[in-house]
Formats: sequence, structure tokens, C-alpha cells
Amino acid sequence: MATGRFITLEGGEGVGKTTQLAALAEALRARGKTVVTTREPGGSEGAEAIRGLLLEGGEERWSAPAEALLFAAARTDHVDKVVRPALALGHWVLCDRFLDSSLAYQGGAGGLGIEEVRAINLFGIADCLPDRTLLLVHSHGAERALHRDGGASDRIGGRPASYHRAVEDAFRSIAASEPDRVRLIDASGSPAEVTDRLLAALEDLA
Repeated sequence: MATGRFITLEGGEGVGKTTQLAALAEALRARGKTVVTTREPGGSEGAEAIRGLLLEGGEERWSAPAEALLFAAARTDHVDKVVRPALALGHWVLCDRFLDSSLAYQGGAGGLGIEEVRAINLFGIADCLPDRTLLLVHSHGAERALHRDGGASDRIGGRPASYHRAVEDAFRSIAASEPDRVRLIDASGSPAEVTDRLLAALEDLA
């Protein structure tokens, strides 16, 4: 049976994760891989229900610890229902956001602590961790997100610029601490150029 691979795309707002996830999946299928695409928060029925709780409503809807625990609960269901079964069949799983988003957003920018947020997530997902994390970076991501959302961002996307700068700093810190797993990807240039960079960062896993 083919070896399943778990690949996550990460980054701040407006870096093009969703667009690149679709392009990368198409490119990998052209190479003969069976690919499952998914997202967080969400990806399974239970996790999609929690997604609505997390992204809708006012900023004060959840305390920081409650928000982090909701993300962890959604992730646990997603892993149990979608990620593990696909990997067991030898599929490649491409996920738009995963654990590192919780570490960067709630742990780093949210002030809960990266290791503290990691611990509550590992309780639910155990050893189901990405084989490779592709961290997209773009100097104009925030402006792109503002244009994309037309001023109608969700609870988290609509937080102030200082919060999103802290998210970026946390992502870079995670990448520096785990260089074998996390690869920084320049998200500037044409979409095709970015996809080529993503593929190059996966060559050793093919």
C-alpha cells in the first residue's frame, strides 16, 4: 500500500492558502497521488459545527482559553473522522490550517503560551502530526485579506493589525524551532510559481 502523507498549509491572513491547497492537490493528483483536501476549523461534521461557533459572533463571545479548547475539540473530531482514516488508506491529506494555527493564534498572539496550547491539542490528536508543514509568507497578506473580505472579516480575521503581526512572529518562531517539518514558502509572484515552490518543498516525501 502507498504511504499516506499529511501535509498542512499555514500562514497569516491573505497569503493564499486556500488557492494553493487546490492547486497543490491538482498537481499531486497529476503525479498519481490520491489526495484528500480538508480544512480547519472544520473538515468533519462535528468540527464544521464548532467552526460556526468560533468564527461567528462578537469578539467577546469566547474567552481565550475557551476559544483554544473549542479549536482543540474541533481538531480532535476532524482527525478521528477524516485525517486518520485517509492516511490509513495511503492517501495524501492536504489541510488548510492545523495545529500550528492554534499555536500561533491562540498560543502566541493570544498569550496562552505555545506549549500550553500544544498540550491541550496533543491530548486529542496524540501522534497525528503533519509530515510537512508549508508556511506561506507574503508581505502584503493583510492588505490582500482586507480586499478579499471587503471589510467583513470573521471574529479572528477582524482582529487588529498588532494581533496579526504577533501571529506572524509566532509562526516564524515555530518554523525556526522545527526546520525539518516546517518550510517557509515565499507566497509572492504568480500562483503557478508559488505552487512550484510548494512542490519543491515536498520532493523528499514523494
